[in-house]
Amino acid sequence: MNADPGDAYDALIEFLYRAPIGLLQTTLSGEITMINPMSAQLLMPFVPDGNLLNLFDALDAAAPQLRRLAAEAECGLVCEGLCVEQRASGERNHQLPRFLSIRILKLAGGTLFASVGDITSAVRHETQRLDLERGVSRTDALTGLPNRAVAMERIARAIARPAGDGAHRFAVMLVDCDRFDRVNVTLGAHVGDELLRLVGERLNAALRRGDGADSDAHGAPVAARLASDQFVLVLQCMGEVDEARGIAQRVVDALARPFSIGEALVHITASVGVVLREPAGGNAEEVLLEASIAMHEAKRAGGARYGIFQPGMKQRASQRGALETDLRRAIAEDQLFVVYQPIVSLADVGCAGVEALVRWQHPQRGELLPGAFLPLAEEIGLMVPIGERVLAQACSALRGWQQLPGHGRLSGSVNISATQLHAPGLVDGVHTMLLSTGIAPATLVLEVPEAVLLRDGEPAVAVLQRLHELGVRLAVDDFGAGYSSLSYPGRLPVDVVKLDRSLIAHADTDADPAMLGVVVAWARRLGLPVLVKGVETAGQWAALQRLGCRLAQGFLFAEPLRTGQVPALLAVGYPASAVPRTPTG
Repeated sequence: MNADPGDAYDALIEFLYRAPIGLLQTTLSGEITMINPMSAQLLMPFVPDGNLLNLFDALDAAAPQLRRLAAEAECGLVCEGLCVEQRASGERNHQLPRFLSIRILKLAGGTLFASVGDITSAVRHETQRLDLERGVSRTDALTGLPNRAVAMERIARAIARPAGDGAHRFAVMLVDCDRFDRVNVTLGAHVGDELLRLVGERLNAALRRGDGADSDAHGAPVAARLASDQFVLVLQCMGEVDEARGIAQRVVDALARPFSIGEALVHITASVGVVLREPAGGNAEEVLLEASIAMHEAKRAGGARYGIFQPGMKQRASQRGALETDLRRAIAEDQLFVVYQPIVSLADVGCAGVEALVRWQHPQRGELLPGAFLPLAEEIGLMVPIGERVLAQACSALRGWQQLPGHGRLSGSVNISATQLHAPGLVDGVHTMLLSTGIAPATLVLEVPEAVLLRDGEPAVAVLQRLHELGVRLAVDDFGAGYSSLSYPGRLPVDVVKLDRSLIAHADTDADPAMLGVVVAWARRLGLPVLVKGVETAGQWAALQRLGCRLAQGFLFAEPLRTGQVPALLAVGYPASAVPRTPTG
């Protein structure tokens, strides 16, 4: 039985009427020849006068390109998935916009078929997703502070402000926690994370209302986390330099107070680099680099302080950068070598030992002393490989000298820096070196600066205990250079107290070198030998003799010697003309 064509037509009309999407037919010029109710419902807000006669006219404000696309297109798709924003007009302009998706098909003869869909929910959902991602990407997950992207935007905005008087200057402060990595090593990463969160809170609290702020919400001061233990403060409107100094000092003081984490009190300090400038060009990266240069100057000055950027700092930083490159090459090409400062027994003016001192044979600058490159090595993480090379060379040389007749107990002293002391492989490395060279552990003396023991406390003591268990001897170096407690060495595995050269500097002119006498008497009560360095005159040598000191070193006896020069000194000793054998008054 054949289907009734009339029934098929009625079914098509009912489908068009009930279809959940808009369907319509137009001429090539856009005049609507057929439209279903859904199309009319979706398109009517574009024609508030209700005259929905031409599709192109209705969508001219939202999609003016449709008329051109239809005229230029061959048969087939004119557009697919074109998104247009539908805003209500007149008294309904308070309503949220809706979004339509338009698809138009061109048939032979110029007839256009179009479908119209409501994609408002999908667009709003995608917008919310992007907004959420944008918010997450602009917030540091650990501290909840704005992140680097926000900080750089604020700096860029400060640079772009119209130039004016001092009130329009801005400040950028780069905050870096001093020795933060040791918190993670000694207390665990979870404590480090909590510490960073608390640091963020204190930085926010340190920015008082009114600090570098104006009426613009985007001009308010902001504290952001850059990376790891680095934070940045951006203050849009600043006055005199004293205002910036006051805020920077407030930050330093705030972070110097102990942090309570669980049952522990965690102590850290921070170095702050400050840039104060007019909005006079440049970019955010340049400003942040200047703040970083000032911050590193503060670190080199001892940390726990702030530094104000000065133009000369950039040149010094460039020179340091070149020196860093040279130093890395020096390690790779074996430009570093070791010299040996004799240690003299004052009882018989004989050589009791040597101290290993590193030197750098720079290709252009000649021989460089440690002060010219070791602070940089400490800063950029090269002290461990340098220290390992010095230890290896010193132990190897010491083994050879101990095989000379009468020098089997010759001692060798090697300096251990703060970075080396906390390096995980130090104890195992020393043990391996003792085994490979065969030297007696008691003939190796490791010297640790007093400042490191005072600053690092129990973690440093724990490493010293493990080293002492290997049988090596330990010396406190630079004792008396600053604040010293005469009680703490008695609680440490210390075998030698090495006095700072400042205690002997005026011993030949001071009839009663009080501090020197106190330290020597205290060490004698503890049974610790005192080694005095920096002895340069006969008067200083005589003062040490009167005080009963046992060991000394300095230019009076010998300058540091190359490896090949040491055997000759051990063989012939010191010439009588070089060292007075009888104390002078």
